[in-house]
Amino acid sequence: MFASKIRKIVLSAAVIATLPGFAGAAVYTKNAPPASFDVTMKIVADCTISANGIDFGQTQGLLSRAVSGSSAISVTCTNTTPYNVGLDQGTGTGSSGTTRYMAGTNGNATVRFNLSQSQGGTPWGNTQGTDTMAGTGTGTAQQLTVYGEIPVQNSPTPDSYKSTITATVYF
Repeated sequence: MFASKIRKIVLSAAVIATLPGFAGAAVYTKNAPPASFDVTMKIVADCTISANGIDFGQTQGLLSRAVSGSSAISVTCTNTTPYNVGLDQGTGTGSSGTTRYMAGTNGNATVRFNLSQSQGGTPWGNTQGTDTMAGTGTGTAQQLTVYGEIPVQNSPTPDSYKSTITATVYF
């Protein structure tokens, strides 16, 4: 009698395991439809600019000959972004447009200087389409050279002379 109860329990467990709903959940798997999602971003036109100064030297005496120097401007713009780089007149007393002066520390004396896009070439100013330098971004840094020259002129009082030029990238 005890053996027949065991058979009934085993037989009942086997029947339950084969019933619909019980067997499918434990034995069969079904794939759900796939889900998709977007990964997005937007690249906007952008540029950065940096510049090095020009030092015409520390031992200039008489300005009876032209003194030259140069500087590098680094422009990085997003790929295919058109840009223009402009240079303002600077901070020297009497400066205007592409006519530039360095002022002495005493505030009275000045030294005239020129900035151009090529050696002895076009003055480099800040009027877009007229005297700025145009380019197209590549996504990597592009080096531009600023050519500076102090033309022959009457030498002012011995002093230290300076002008701060602001380089701007327009895009």
